[in-house]
Amino acid sequence: MAISNWDLDALTRDPGIVSVVQQATDRIAEIARADAPTDTNAYKAGIRTRIKYQDRAVGVVEATDPKSLIIEAKTGNLARAVKKAARKR
Repeated sequence: MAISNWDLDALTRDPGIVSVVQQATDRIAEIARADAPTDTNAYKAGIRTRIKYQDRAVGVVEATDPKSLIIEAKTGNLARAVKKAARKR
């Protein structure tokens, strides 16, 4: 039995799958906030999650503070959070 692209697209937008993606995204954001450097707390407070729909649901963790790019370049906080979340599964 062949699976069509439509079937896969529908599966990846299924509410249950989207919920799992959201949970994983929230876990990464929690780790990032816990490890975030806290000078003014603006970076930590600006770490947010959202679901983006491309061909499938994709979880996005983003830092919205204007200095986020500098902080991420120096610390790699978000990248480390992804690695930690993968190890904790």
